[in-house]
Amino acid sequence: QVHVVESGGGLVQAGGSLRLSCANSERTSNDYAVGWFRQAQGKEREFVAAISGIGDTTWYADSVKGRFTISRDTAKISVYLQAHSLKPEDTAVYYCAFRATPYKGAYYITEDDYQYWGQGTQVTVSS
Repeated sequence: QVHVVESGGGLVQAGGSLRLSCANSERTSNDYAVGWFRQAQGKEREFVAAISGIGDTTWYADSVKGRFTISRDTAKISVYLQAHSLKPEDTAVYYCAFRATPYKGAYYITEDDYQYWGQGTQVTVSS
């Protein structure tokens, strides 16, 4: 069983920035597509951003495009979600998820596509 851990959440003022990190227990993100999702209180979990396992193709939800960036470190261990120009509506629990895939450029935007999930990290944006 692969375990996933997120970190980096917290309280930030509107317009501010945060960087979320996640890693899995195998200490590699090679051959894994990785996605970030979020769930605001009283709402369903929604897709935020994804990066492919090979080739680092990225995809974003329209609501975060231009403000959030998903990336990996050069050692391919951690995956980051850099969030700028945060808005109160970005307040949510953010989840990182991994899916093993051998396909170059393949990324996934649906929850059911992912095999391994973290426990989530809270991001709160104050107005």
